[in-house]
Amino acid sequence: MSIPAVLERLAYRYPSVLVDRVTDHVPGRSIVAVKNVTVSEEFFQGHFPGAPLMPGVLMIESLTQVATLLLLPSAQPGGRAWLRGVEHAKFRRQVVPGDRLELQVTLGRRRGRIARAAAVATVAGEVVAEADLVLAVEVPAAARSEAPIIHPTAIVDPGAALGDGTVVGPFATIGPNVTIGRRCRIGASSVVDGMTTIGDDTEIYPFASIGLAPQDLKFKGEPTRLVIGRHNVFREFVTIHRGTAGGGGLTSIGDHNLFMAYAHVAHDCHVGNHTIFGNAATLGGHVTVEDYAAISAYSGVHQFCRVGQYAFIGGYTVVTRDALPYAKTVGNRARIYGLNTIGLARRGFSSELISKLRRAYRHLLQHNTSRALELIERDASLRAPEVSYLVNFITSAKRGVILRRPSRRQVDEPVDVE
Repeated sequence: MSIPAVLERLAYRYPSVLVDRVTDHVPGRSIVAVKNVTVSEEFFQGHFPGAPLMPGVLMIESLTQVATLLLLPSAQPGGRAWLRGVEHAKFRRQVVPGDRLELQVTLGRRRGRIARAAAVATVAGEVVAEADLVLAVEVPAAARSEAPIIHPTAIVDPGAALGDGTVVGPFATIGPNVTIGRRCRIGASSVVDGMTTIGDDTEIYPFASIGLAPQDLKFKGEPTRLVIGRHNVFREFVTIHRGTAGGGGLTSIGDHNLFMAYAHVAHDCHVGNHTIFGNAATLGGHVTVEDYAAISAYSGVHQFCRVGQYAFIGGYTVVTRDALPYAKTVGNRARIYGLNTIGLARRGFSSELISKLRRAYRHLLQHNTSRALELIERDASLRAPEVSYLVNFITSAKRGVILRRPSRRQVDEPVDVE
């Protein structure tokens, strides 16, 4: 990394370069640099005679220059950075000649041209200054595409295709039939293999295993696929298996899904968009999870089951039939605890629509299924696409649906969680 070359693109900087060396750099995420504070610094002549102190504004400037090194790598030509704001700045102790400033910047949320970064300056392990920096970044259109960054210890097969801006961490392994989109992050010691396609802006954390062979004894090595959409997050030790010939040959995952640590998706599963899987949540083979569903920690869904839209599956739940949309399903064996009202409200459902769904569920819990569906379809006040979807979900179920109410002896009412 050429520090002067990058800092030439920082607007409104102090004439001197206030960074001496970069000691650690995770591209696009964090950086650590060093500034050796010497008595020959020009600013000590007036700040203050006889008691030289490094001004706080220059500590912020040093941190800003380090943030620029993180945001505008020297391999990317062109571009400028401006400091737009400083928030929550705190100065803990004085910095004097002879101190060795360690400057750590971690990139936070980025939206368009505006980037936020958490910045901390320490001396001998003691925090001397900290602040949240707000920077504006402008990169010319011709320079916005950047080659993938692959750690020297990573093993990437020449047949793999990596999109612009993708970062591959240390000791990661990527197989020959893998296609990874733009701006993805492949964490340390993770494995991506098989005929696997991953969409843009997806993040795979360390030790995850994506696209390996299914745990189906009928699988004999036939070519099958795993297709993953955009903006997904796979946390540590997540396992996602590709499909089998007998199940259609495809495991698919949509967009904007979060898989927390140790979650597992087996062969031939189909996961929609905006779902959340808690720690160690597990899908057996051939499971379908529809949009906006949430499956809490340590829950298991039996093979060939479905989880409907906006369903909430509570922690440690065992699902052996289809889990109804919009409802809270909790327990071993699972039971219905009414409508997922808090989750629906958070997703923007109107109070009128929630009321319709609540009345539809009242019919389902008070009558046998055939009678309940008849009452719902005859009630003109319940007409809504969401209610029609609920009815179709029940009538199309091959394994049946979960409609058991909790026992009267049930003491603990599960918490409403999205």
